[in-house]
Amino acid sequence: MRVFLASIPLEAAKIVIIGGGEPALAKLRLFLNTPAELLWFAPDGAPPRMEIPLSAPEPVLRTPEAGDLAGARLVFMALDDADELTRLGALARAAGAQVNVVDKPHLSDFQTPALIDRDEVVIGVATGGSAPILARDVRSRIEGVLPAGLANVARLARELRDTVKTNVPDFMARRRFWEKAFRGPAADLAAAGRTAEARREMLRLLNSAAPEQGVVHIVGAGPGDPELLTLKALRVLQDADVIIHDRLVPEAVLERARRDAKRLYVGKARGEHSVPQDQIEALMIEEAKAGHRVVRLKGGDPFVFGRGGEELEAMRAAGVPVFVVPGVTAALACAASAGIPLTHRDHAQAVTFVTAQAKPGGGDADWARLAAPNHTLAIYMGVDRAEETAAKLIAAGRLGSTPVAVVENGSRPDERVLTGRLDGLGALVRGADLNGPTLLFVGETAAFSAAQLDVRAEVAA
Repeated sequence: MRVFLASIPLEAAKIVIIGGGEPALAKLRLFLNTPAELLWFAPDGAPPRMEIPLSAPEPVLRTPEAGDLAGARLVFMALDDADELTRLGALARAAGAQVNVVDKPHLSDFQTPALIDRDEVVIGVATGGSAPILARDVRSRIEGVLPAGLANVARLARELRDTVKTNVPDFMARRRFWEKAFRGPAADLAAAGRTAEARREMLRLLNSAAPEQGVVHIVGAGPGDPELLTLKALRVLQDADVIIHDRLVPEAVLERARRDAKRLYVGKARGEHSVPQDQIEALMIEEAKAGHRVVRLKGGDPFVFGRGGEELEAMRAAGVPVFVVPGVTAALACAASAGIPLTHRDHAQAVTFVTAQAKPGGGDADWARLAAPNHTLAIYMGVDRAEETAAKLIAAGRLGSTPVAVVENGSRPDERVLTGRLDGLGALVRGADLNGPTLLFVGETAAFSAAQLDVRAEVAA
């Protein structure tokens, strides 16, 4: 370890910023929402008013003197004059302050780490001043897995700290309690702002006889590109004990999950269910009631033709705590990747997501409404019924010349896009040998995909 990051309490700490340019403003913004006493000197002139944060102190347009620096804990300087930096640094150190000179590590007592600020939880990434851009990139990766409500969890822990210490005097037992509290429903409830419920759950855990309570997260994995996972989905994946996943979830997404989590595959292919839906729900309940953090990982968004609503009802009926994490649904990702605007002022004033696989015994779609002009259709699970779907749309009034696009493995490296006309959709699909998850698009905007393909061909050439 070449650098040591020490946490400095900011209550009533005097922080001095010297400089008027953007580097000084960046340091100023770090402390605006803290309890520190903040002084700002801009001897080289203040920036334009529109660049100054509303909560910033009024800049003092002169060089600070020794008395201004008395009692300062930290002094940040962003000036061009090397002699002045040396002189002011000596004054600040004489006053007992630690000094940071922006972009000049050799003149500094410390470097400012890349910070992740969650109020009561602050995380720093430091490179000793040698690679601040790298530190910022690492910070971004860490920040992606931390919930925005993390401060609520820390605040609740602080409030209950003495109560827990009194009730659990043994250090190791107390450690196990906090692990359960921070990895269970209490932390999820606190992060979601449901503080009263989180407090009750933490107090329940204090009863050593109470069994550990599991939780289910119904999570949308997106279309397959791991970079399209939401930050919240990534967080719960990395904290899961059990992951119950579908065929549509690729290995590239599962690699982002906690390595030692148990994985249960319940994949479904067209017309073939490896595990019946009621058994999947029973498995989710069983694992949660065993005290596990369960992630039910589903392709796309769980509430868009993903049967997430049924699973949500089953968990509630069983009394299992359940949370839903939305995902990027396939229609959005495939359309974006293929260059198909779902709506367009000149071509499509409406968009409908529809499934070609109705529930057995259920009613048929309203084809007259779906066949309306200036209307984009995104058809899920439509490969096996492409010809039938096209025929029904044409019979309901949609022109046979309407553009269509077929997107297989949308957003993934092996994405494939086919274009044609509605009256040729069946033949287009039959001749394509489609094996991956596929979306069908019908409407004037599907023609944009053909233009996108032409651009790709030109670039490749």
